[in-house]
Amino acid sequence: MIRICLPLLLALAWAPAQAQMQIPQIDQEQRRALRAAISQADSFTDRYDAEVWLMAKSQPLARFIKDPDERMRVLKAVHREATLAELQPEIVLAVIQIESAFNPYAVSRVGAQGMMQVMPFWKKEIGSPEDNLIDMDTNLRYGCTILKHYIGKAKGNLANALAYYNGSYGRHTYSSKVLDAWADRWR
Repeated sequence: MIRICLPLLLALAWAPAQAQMQIPQIDQEQRRALRAAISQADSFTDRYDAEVWLMAKSQPLARFIKDPDERMRVLKAVHREATLAELQPEIVLAVIQIESAFNPYAVSRVGAQGMMQVMPFWKKEIGSPEDNLIDMDTNLRYGCTILKHYIGKAKGNLANALAYYNGSYGRHTYSSKVLDAWADRWR
């Protein structure tokens, strides 16, 4: 059996990935708007709409989250945060599917955290350094706010916004995966 030193493995994986990662430049006005969006909240207009949407999205989510109570908790949180950020909740579900397969404890090789794989530098940029990106609600708030920011930056072009979100602007492999997941499972 081969034993791997986890800190060494993380250091080796982090170095090349860190060199490729570009921290976005955000001006003071953008930072203020993003901070304001991080600190708000709630979503469905009526009970019937809530029940219809939750039941429709629960079935495809069952593949990722077996427990029905946890599924409802995730769906309500996604709907709330997406609506707050003026995003389609279905797009957010597709992003989460591709980013983490709905694993709230996911951590990428470059350090992105949580269901929406938010990079820790965003805590300093638009939130508080002590925010916990593994907390589902916090992660969704950040991820939705960041995605909305990139949609604005991309002038409404969702494919470009998704590429910005993923740090792969100029390539559309990631965008295609998200848009395919949206079309196949969430729309």
